[in-house]
Amino acid sequence: MKAILLARPEEFKHVDVEEPAPPGPGEALVEVHRVGICGSDVSGFLGQHPFYKYPVIPGHELGVRVLEVGPEVTNVKPTDRCSIEPAMNCQKCFSCRRGATNCCETLEVIGIHKDGGMCERLVVPARKLHPSDKLTMEQLALVETLSIGCHGVRRAAPEPGEKVLLIGAGPIGLSAVEFLKVAKTEITVMEMNPARLDFCQSQMGVDHSILFRGDDSDVERLRDIQRGELPTTVIDATGHHVSMSNAFQFAAHTGQVVYLGNTTQEVSFKHVVMHRPELTLKASRNALPVDFQRVMGLIEEGTIDTRPWLSHHADYGEFITEFSTWLNPESSVIKAVLHMN
Repeated sequence: MKAILLARPEEFKHVDVEEPAPPGPGEALVEVHRVGICGSDVSGFLGQHPFYKYPVIPGHELGVRVLEVGPEVTNVKPTDRCSIEPAMNCQKCFSCRRGATNCCETLEVIGIHKDGGMCERLVVPARKLHPSDKLTMEQLALVETLSIGCHGVRRAAPEPGEKVLLIGAGPIGLSAVEFLKVAKTEITVMEMNPARLDFCQSQMGVDHSILFRGDDSDVERLRDIQRGELPTTVIDATGHHVSMSNAFQFAAHTGQVVYLGNTTQEVSFKHVVMHRPELTLKASRNALPVDFQRVMGLIEEGTIDTRPWLSHHADYGEFITEFSTWLNPESSVIKAVLHMN
């Protein structure tokens, strides 16, 4: 069976691996059709992701078709098209018992902690499959990315009309923008890549955009845009420790900062920058089944238009060469998709 292995940082390989075993109780065998490429895959390739284990078959944003189900499976059947919830939880620890399956104490994400979907077929717990007879394989592969933004915005819980700053307009940041729009907030995006800012304005319909300069003018320009005030919610989706350390300066007094990205580096700040304005700091990790269901419903009803997202494609044979070009900011990648079948 064909697969793509990330042997170590910066080394992809085309490999042949054994076929998966038949599905057991509660499991399903699926055929992988589309694999979305996200920031986690890039940081894992570069050796900058805090949770990646090598060697690993990457791929956690998946559009799949069910081939076979094991005993006791009732939620899906053969031929169903599905998105996969890639965070595998134990169902027994304190977090799982509270319903916070995204924070399972022994959580393993396929494609990061264990082998994932850059292969022709794999077996997964059927409870992690979310079927849809309306979504395309490309749309199904986008659900996981969008669910991260959905969960992060739920963590922030902004009110309609609230001023929100989103820092970092990569795929995860853009997924948050989708749900900030659904929440009817006033959105400002700050980004250092002009092409991404143009995309946010032309395709995402954000209210304001700011080209990040990394100096004192960033705060003043933000105040100017927002009529002399700072936003009450700041979401940092950069995954960059310097940006995350400095995000507090953009939040209004009594506001909040939400970390949507993650980093292997230390995040540090003087206590006073958080204490004096009485800010709240939140982390947002992975997503929950309810997030997947909400994302799929919003795509199915047309509230979220996935067409602008799909910017780059590659098949199995092209992927390794194409991936290296996608790392170049000039490639203007929004969402790249691998075609496995």
